[in-house]
Amino acid sequence: MDAATLVIWLVALAMGAIALRRSGKLFVQGMKRALEYVLTMGPRIVMALLVSGFFSAVVPTDLVAAWLGDEAGMKGILFGSAVGGLMPGGPLICFPIVFILFESGAGIPSLIAFLTAWSVFGFHRIIGYEIPLMGLRFAMIRILASTILPPLAGILAWLIEAHPPA
Repeated sequence: MDAATLVIWLVALAMGAIALRRSGKLFVQGMKRALEYVLTMGPRIVMALLVSGFFSAVVPTDLVAAWLGDEAGMKGILFGSAVGGLMPGGPLICFPIVFILFESGAGIPSLIAFLTAWSVFGFHRIIGYEIPLMGLRFAMIRILASTILPPLAGILAWLIEAHPPA
């Protein structure tokens, strides 16, 4: 068990103990809500693990290294910036895929550009939420104003990695 998992268990046990101590009703209420979350998120987590498992079996490591590896340089940062914005799904899909890309030889600067683009330009979120709620003009201005962010994040990561702060 890693430290993050241990901390989560300790926080959950502490919160449960506090709820139980204050009132049995609070404890039961918390357990009901937790079960609702398990029933809602459980299938999503299982599907995300299936996607990431199949992704790891399908993606050729030599292709990842060529397009996103440290030797790819600026090409890798730009490719990560472009592909990250097209990546559908939430963190349950994206982060396992980023981990698999990292394990397959993708460089940190390319992956940071990828994650930044996924965060800023999620195409599915732009189509599904931003344009319908804020309008096309707003979405276009935001996209244009934010275009530099993923490559800039990748370049800064490359500089930090090349010259880590003391």
